[in-house]
Amino acid sequence: MIDKQVKTAEDAVADIPDGARVMIGGFGSSGIPLQLIEALRRHGARELTVISNNAGVAEEGIASLLRDGLVKKIVCSFPRSAGSIWFEKRFEEGSVELELVPQGTLSERIRIAGAGIGGFLTPTGYGTRLAEGKETRVIDGKGYVLEMPLHADFALVRAECADPWGNLTYNTAGRNFNPMMAAAAKTTIAEVGQIVSVGSLDPEHVVTPGIFVDRVVAEEECDVAA
Repeated sequence: MIDKQVKTAEDAVADIPDGARVMIGGFGSSGIPLQLIEALRRHGARELTVISNNAGVAEEGIASLLRDGLVKKIVCSFPRSAGSIWFEKRFEEGSVELELVPQGTLSERIRIAGAGIGGFLTPTGYGTRLAEGKETRVIDGKGYVLEMPLHADFALVRAECADPWGNLTYNTAGRNFNPMMAAAAKTTIAEVGQIVSVGSLDPEHVVTPGIFVDRVVAEEECDVAA
């Protein structure tokens, strides 16, 4: 039987190499795979490109990767927020590159990567610095920017429940960037609150089918299901 369970977060991220492109789910404080991020920090892969909605706050999550000098580039919408001290420090010293992407554009670039779509036209950013170097078109008198899909080598996502096949459900706001990122990466690793037996999840509640998930690890306080 297919079984995608991994015992520890450390085991789950052990093959992420230097230079990897890593998507990290979350929106504000919801749906962030904090244990996977911490395992990645301890793993120590360097020169990472991190794709996320923001650049972390204080000493936790993505901020800890920046603090330890593991990040080469951030692709995000909100690099500066209350407490984003480590992004600001690394950016000011020139050790981290930033690709700033409007939030809706970021979401759609990730979604189309998972859907196999080659690009999309959006009016967002037209005529601004965000459109520099990109193809633009005028359609019916309105300007558009051609945006390309955003892929990753790995996606670290947070879900509420999973079964051993990797089917995922989410809790309220935890369903943010996580489902799209799960579909847009070569390897998706899911941190979940609980692993339940196959057949326990209502198919109508499964948001991310297991075909998009490669590894599942439960929170440290949860036992891995037999």
